[in-house]
Amino acid sequence: MKILPTDFDGQSIRRVYDEATETWWFSVVDVVQVLTQQADYQTARKYWNKLKERLGKEGSESVTNCHRLKLPAADGKNYLTDVATAETLLRLVQSVPSPKAEPIKLWLAKVGYERMQEMADPALSLNRARQTWQQHGRSDKWIQQRMTGQETRNKLTDYWSEHDIKAGQEFAILTNIIHTEWSGVSVKEHKAAKGLSSHNLRDHMTEAELIFTALAELSTRQIAEATDATGMADNTAAAQAGGGIAKQARKQLEGKTGKPVVSGQNYLAAAAAKKLKP
Repeated sequence: MKILPTDFDGQSIRRVYDEATETWWFSVVDVVQVLTQQADYQTARKYWNKLKERLGKEGSESVTNCHRLKLPAADGKNYLTDVATAETLLRLVQSVPSPKAEPIKLWLAKVGYERMQEMADPALSLNRARQTWQQHGRSDKWIQQRMTGQETRNKLTDYWSEHDIKAGQEFAILTNIIHTEWSGVSVKEHKAAKGLSSHNLRDHMTEAELIFTALAELSTRQIAEATDATGMADNTAAAQAGGGIAKQARKQLEGKTGKPVVSGQNYLAAAAAKKLKP
């Protein structure tokens, strides 16, 4: 999951992008706060709880289609929050009498349209990602490596999709196998070492970590193609072999430099330390 802040009329609406299912999830309370024009978040949350109860009694599908995901709050901590797709929110908006209803419908439709554009032309998505990373102060060198790694990743997942691997859980299982093989730690353990929770691990990797991740995924795809790996068993073997190749390269580099490749460094901490410098 990748959490990206966005604004509507200067008011923040939290949204999460699920890379596995290619779905945007928006904070329902944030949208309700805009619609009800409440300055206080807690008041908007109470309004939503009452509305949710009423719609639930009416058997509204809009409520059953809402999910709960952890999102960052004003205190910096992550809390379970009701989220919904743009499609579900468009229906929920109709239940809240507000002069903001039409503008926010147009905004939600625009967000969905942008995603459709990106699916038709992936370069648009990459351009938006580049702009975001630049705004966050990432170096051109890091951005280029991140984008190269993403292209390598996309080619691997395309292969999986065409060879009986289901997007979502099976993608995640194979990804974790590759990562554990090359790095010596699972994705979950690597995120914990960096102090991350809902953030995208790759967005907080060092240049070296990105390079070895790309090498592992490139090797996995080429091995899978050479053996015509199909299904979980075959692709698990390819993932272990591909990750193993990157593991050997990592150990050789660490032997020469005396420094570990896998790092606890994350961008948030690095950015905060940079701001504290006189």
